Amino acid sequence: MPLIDQIQKDIVAAMKAREEHRLSTLRLVKTALKNREIDKMAPLDDKESQQVLSTLIKQRKDSIEQFTKGGRQEMADKEAAEIKLIETYLPKSASEEEIAAGVKAAIAEMTPSPTMKDMGNVMKQAMARFAAAGMRVDGKVVSEAVKRELSGG
Repeated sequence: MPLIDQIQKDIVAAMKAREEHRLSTLRLVKTALKNREIDKMAPLDDKESQQVLSTLIKQRKDSIEQFTKGGRQEMADKEAAEIKLIETYLPKSASEEEIAAGVKAAIAEMTPSPTMKDMGNVMKQAMARFAAAGMRVDGKVVSEAVKRELSGG
């Protein structure tokens, strides 16, 4: 079942159960997917839908950071709850250990041994590995892992 259909089904279920917060988050997700579909002028495949959801999660993380700085904890908590709900529609996120192992493997495959100057290439290689494995990763975490490995940390 395409992701957008699954979300529509869950919207109906949330309406029936009168779950206001879940309903508003699902509607927001559906709108984002529909807008992307309109921009593309064709139905989205699951990979494209997942990219839209990843973008929504990234926006929420940025908002949490801003709300926390501004002392608006209740707003930060609301955003965190939205992230949890959106993540249920995505493949499992890779753990820090899996990311570190993937980065090490990507570096080991490269010859000659990469240095800090080759960080872009290492990132590209590592992200390609994660995408091929169907793993969802946060680019920022991968970037930190690459820096650690290349600096010998």
